[in-house]
Amino acid sequence: MLQACLNGGRGRDFHPALPSTPAELARDAKAAVAAGAEELHVHPRGLDGAQSLEVADIAASLAAIRAVVPGVPVGISTLWTIPPGGRARQPPIRHWQVLPDYVSVNLSEEDAPEIMALMIRRGIGFEVGLATVTDARRLVALPAGERCQRVLIEIAEQDRAAGLRVAHEILAVLNRAGFSLPIQLHGANRMQWPMFDEAVRLGLSRRVGLEDGAELPDGTWAADNADLLRAAVARASA
Repeated sequence: MLQACLNGGRGRDFHPALPSTPAELARDAKAAVAAGAEELHVHPRGLDGAQSLEVADIAASLAAIRAVVPGVPVGISTLWTIPPGGRARQPPIRHWQVLPDYVSVNLSEEDAPEIMALMIRRGIGFEVGLATVTDARRLVALPAGERCQRVLIEIAEQDRAAGLRVAHEILAVLNRAGFSLPIQLHGANRMQWPMFDEAVRLGLSRRVGLEDGAELPDGTWAADNADLLRAAVARASA
């Protein structure tokens, strides 16, 4: 599976084509799917441009995206730092009226088990983000761990050898625990393409997009999200 991560917490100072408003997210979603994306991961924003989990902001972004790519799964982040931040972000989530197909839950965050339980109660799928071996060990010890729809291995290291070592150490923890869930592997910034290549080599799901980085495999600057997706499809085929 190839997922497009359209914006993350980045701003226009990172890339002028980075989408923020519901209309911009819809535009990029349509172009990304046309370029080969099978799923979407977005960080909705409020009117002030800041990341948001508020009811109206989630509804507006999801409605705009689904209007142009009906049937394509759309996920959103529950990152600890999204305003109002910490456990205070749980009340808005409980009141969502338009639901995403899934959310991302970072196992490094202290309330990750609470967010997972909340998703189960609300009937929303969730992928769990693992950035370290400690995260992986936490996951296999959680009773709700097997309820997640996908494990997302997120490599923050900016050295290729170090990033590959962490990725394979996490995979080893999951394998020893007998986890048979789908796995996605991705890296940020300098590691976007090395981790993409490793995911292809291992037969894992992949993700690319401006949230993870703006460089194409040849080091040039991508025009937009669709440019990155086209490069990803060509690279996987090759």
